[in-house]
Amino acid sequence: MTNRRTFIKSAAGLGASLSLFAHFKARAQERPAPRRPLILCSRGEAWAEKVLRPGWDVLEAGGDILDAVEKSAQVTELDPEDQSVGYGGLPNENGVVQLDASFMDGRTHNCGSVGALENIKTPSSVARLVMERTDHIHLVGEGARQFARAHGFKEENLLTEKSRKMWLRWKENLSDKDDWLPPKDGDYDLEKRPTGTINILALDSKGDLAGCTTTSGLFGKLPGRIGDSPIIGAGLYVDNEVGAAGATGRGEEILRTCGSFFVVEQMRAGKSPREACEALCQRIVKINGGADKVDFNDKIVAINKNGEAGCAAIRGSKNKPPQAAIITAAGIEIIEGSYLIEVS
Repeated sequence: MTNRRTFIKSAAGLGASLSLFAHFKARAQERPAPRRPLILCSRGEAWAEKVLRPGWDVLEAGGDILDAVEKSAQVTELDPEDQSVGYGGLPNENGVVQLDASFMDGRTHNCGSVGALENIKTPSSVARLVMERTDHIHLVGEGARQFARAHGFKEENLLTEKSRKMWLRWKENLSDKDDWLPPKDGDYDLEKRPTGTINILALDSKGDLAGCTTTSGLFGKLPGRIGDSPIIGAGLYVDNEVGAAGATGRGEEILRTCGSFFVVEQMRAGKSPREACEALCQRIVKINGGADKVDFNDKIVAINKNGEAGCAAIRGSKNKPPQAAIITAAGIEIIEGSYLIEVS
């Protein structure tokens, strides 16, 4: 992977990482004035309006923050064109779509999640019910599916034709020594492979916080693999006293750093949302032995109690920096974040 990326400067040590982020901070805009209510999604301009507007309409009408978060999370889950979340999600190595999601209420610290959930389009809604209708936090696999059915969720085939072709292309090209053969012309009628996971973080007019992370997980994963998205403190963490954070990217790295919890605690110690996200990127790079050992990416998003928002990623470029989108009474705004490793 080394020949496919370049480094702006050596970032093998934590000190180098700090100076690298400082380079980008110098170009950053001033921190915005405190604002609320606010909803953030971890995607940029292409998804901002369609994801954020439904949740905002709930808040603007005086609705509950949990309803707002769920409404926005369901947008990608129900969209068959999004191959990373919900219906149409990319399957595991057996061609089966297994979904993960987590939900957390900052007011109570109540939380719920589902992992390896099959045949249910909206895992975010099931995760919310685990939070509200059980004294558990995690339900996985068949148990999660049965719980969803008990609460009236309809079972459906989540593998769209587009996702099936994506899986088939991966399977047929995995090795030239197996018995799978790609089409002679190599044409699967597919565009560029999409990337996954979405975080929704919200702050209402009363200063209450909530969040959700939902995903179809790593494409081609081993059946039953659980990433960071459904794990409270990893893919999502919300604390009403401080703020909320969510993560996308290589889940195993977020899991072993307790990523979202780490970011919230950095904000508790006085860092801005963006600085807190940067601190996690620095930690991940450090525990992997430096930037030259990193061939994956993680992106972290966060908001704090004052309505400030930020994001950062391990890898990026000047033409494609990490982004998040927020909606406030002033409208939709695209937040540009910082990154450690320049990718060509």
